This record gives sequence, structure tokens and C-alpha cells, in this order.
Amino acid sequence: MEKEKNKVLLVEDDTNFGQVLKNYLELNDFVVELARDGILGLAAFRREKFDVCLLDVMMPNMDGFTLAEEIRNVDPDVPLFFLSAKSMKEDILTGYKLGADDYITKPFDSEILLQKIKAILKRNQELQEKQHSQVEFTIGSYQFNSKLRTLAHNGETHTLSPKENELLLMLAEYKNDLLPRDAALKRIWGSDTYFNGRSMDVYIAKLRKYLKDDSSVEIVNIHGNGFRLVIPE
Repeated sequence: MEKEKNKVLLVEDDTNFGQVLKNYLELNDFVVELARDGILGLAAFRREKFDVCLLDVMMPNMDGFTLAEEIRNVDPDVPLFFLSAKSMKEDILTGYKLGADDYITKPFDSEILLQKIKAILKRNQELQEKQHSQVEFTIGSYQFNSKLRTLAHNGETHTLSPKENELLLMLAEYKNDLLPRDAALKRIWGSDTYFNGRSMDVYIAKLRKYLKDDSSVEIVNIHGNGFRLVIPE
């Protein structure tokens, strides 16, 4: 049985560049939907399911950053790449704060982009397939089920995103011990780059917010080394 092809949403207002990149990805067994601006890109994303999104930043009608926010409101974990001529540090940091998996400045090598896309899709597939011997954890007054991706407290249940779930699972597996920063980055984000580290910090802040109703539970930052999930024994 033929393997189903991964589907890419490419949002790019440069007609020639967009068509060339679309053709290249299609030659490498991807199905590509090309949208010419952010509004059309958002409509396509709401209409269909995509495995990865490639967004230009400077576009008419709706810029790439605004589009990324809208996409994240629909799906907080779909792999997202910015492809941009804007190379200022502030723009790059904005991209990662919006949950981008990578920010690639133009001009770039299409083969490198292809390998990055393949790597992140492979990593996500492995995370989904990975089975852990322990799936249920008691975290203070919370009940965490990593298989169902649920965090329950006082009768209320919150569903975690895949990255939130995997990060909390690692913290729970290392409870009251140091979870090395690079280990979490490599397992969940694929590499321990500076920008992936900033992304992980955003997810740590989210987990702290979810756990705030039990003052005995704390995620402690061990500066330069990693994190400890402190749970009373």
C-alpha cells in the first residue's frame, strides 16, 4: 500500500519563488497548497489539515506573524516555518515566540529546508509512536495521564498539547531530580539551539500556569542546567 504523502501549506506572495518551491517539494513527494497571501493561507488552513506550514513574513492583507497567531489558535502544534528576507534578531525572536519550529532567512538552500522538514516530521511521528511504561502520574493534587494528554485537578480536566505533554512527562519522569535542558530540547525539539531553548521556556511558563493551583508543586529553573519538578513525597 502506497504511503500517504505529507501535506504542506506554503503561503508566499512572490509568485515565481512560491511556484519554484512548490514544484521542488512536490518532486520530493509532498502535496503542496500554495496561497498568495495571509488571508488565503488562513482560509486554506481552516479548510484542510496540513502536516507542516511554510509562511513568508512580509505579505499583503495579512502578514506571516499574524497568520501564525491565527494558525496557532487552531492548532498549537502543527510544525511551522517562517521563510523571510527579514533577518533582524527582533524578527527572528518574534517568530520563535509565536511557536515557530524554525526561522529561515532568504535566500536559502531548498535542500536544507527539505531536510529540516523531513527531520521535524520524523521526530513528531516518533513522539506519537513512542510508548512509555508509566502513563499515569500524581503531581501533588494533580493527576497527569500522558497517554490521554490530560491534567486533572479538582474535577476539572485540561487537555495538553503534544509538546506540553511530552515536556511534563519528562519532568515527571525526572521528578525531584534535574531534567537536563539539552536532553529535553533534543528529545522534544530535535536540537538544543538557542532559539529552541527560548521556545521551551515558553512551554515551561505554560506548565507553571497549569500547576499554579497547588503551591506545593513547583518547576524550578536550575540556571544553565535545566529544570526540577518539585513534588512533595
